[in-house]
Amino acid sequence: MPEQCDPRPYDALLLLSFGGPEGPDDVVPFLENVTRGRGIPRERLKEVGQHYFLFGGVSPINAQNRELLDALRKDFAEHGLDLPVYWGNRNWAPYLTDTLRTMVQDGHRRIAVLATSAYASYSGCRQYRENLADALGALGAEGLAVPRVDKLRHYFNHPGFVRPMVDGVLASLAALPQEVRDGAHLAFTTHSIPTAAADTSGTPADHTRDGAGGAYVAQHLDVARVIADAVRAETGVDHPWRLVYQSRSGAPHIPWLEPDICDHLEERHAAGVPAVVMAPIGFVSDHMEVKYDLDTEATAKAAELGLPVARSATVGADPRFAAAVRDFLLERAAAERGAAPERCALGALGPGHDLCPVGCCPARAPRPAAAGADWRGPAEAPA
Repeated sequence: MPEQCDPRPYDALLLLSFGGPEGPDDVVPFLENVTRGRGIPRERLKEVGQHYFLFGGVSPINAQNRELLDALRKDFAEHGLDLPVYWGNRNWAPYLTDTLRTMVQDGHRRIAVLATSAYASYSGCRQYRENLADALGALGAEGLAVPRVDKLRHYFNHPGFVRPMVDGVLASLAALPQEVRDGAHLAFTTHSIPTAAADTSGTPADHTRDGAGGAYVAQHLDVARVIADAVRAETGVDHPWRLVYQSRSGAPHIPWLEPDICDHLEERHAAGVPAVVMAPIGFVSDHMEVKYDLDTEATAKAAELGLPVARSATVGADPRFAAAVRDFLLERAAAERGAAPERCALGALGPGHDLCPVGCCPARAPRPAAAGADWRGPAEAPA
């Protein structure tokens, strides 16, 4: 097998995602899965579910994951990479435990995991690792072989993730009326999280205080800067930009990252900005937070203000992203075999770590988390 397409020691890839409802009857049970243990009344979940009911009770995320699966399998086949690709979700079918059970029954024992979250944070990394640990524990309790799972590194600054977003911003600028195009402001958006969680995101060396945002904010700022620089290089226009937030869901008394996108649109309009491009760099695909919070709520706010806006595309199943997944899968495989592969990364932060160290994106209540230096879970199968 050619070295550049050698996936050993891995015998399968798992696409691990959040999941979403695929019909009206799924919405409340899905939200019960997401909020399990928080004691939220069912009636409140029905209120929260209105975002989904506006779209027929269907989240776009599962269909988008199917498209990404197809893109990955196509890319792998075209490059002679003989590695099966499976899909499991944290909160809806196909459930992670069920998928891992199938993978074990199919004979897989060393699994690379791609999470559909590109940045470091508790909810974007460690919580996925906790779900992996839960699933592996369930398999062990069933008497099944427990595979070794390795989560692939954060890919926020990989060219195959960044370049499609650059093209999305360029396309959105081109879609604006010519008279406002050059003065357009770029609002790079991502999911707001509690400032306490942001400050402890990433490795202990990344942790900060007083709302500075740790690795979560630093990584987004680095990507936003790379995109803004690329747009300037290709258009000759230096568009002002800011990192802003959306989709806050926490209690009002708990500080979350700000400013919110709708507040930011009001502020930019008051400052005389002629147009805004909303670029959702924190999201892999156009799932519900993008479709509702940007395409519905923020777009309505802009219309109320009389402010022209355009929303750029997420990466989704772009072939360049599929190629990037192949890239960091094979680099991790080479590293596991003892090689020192070249790792692609744009911006100032460099490529991320392969193995999450102790203290990385900690939870408030410590729980076992697989695929990290602190994993002490079920006995793993030999490589």
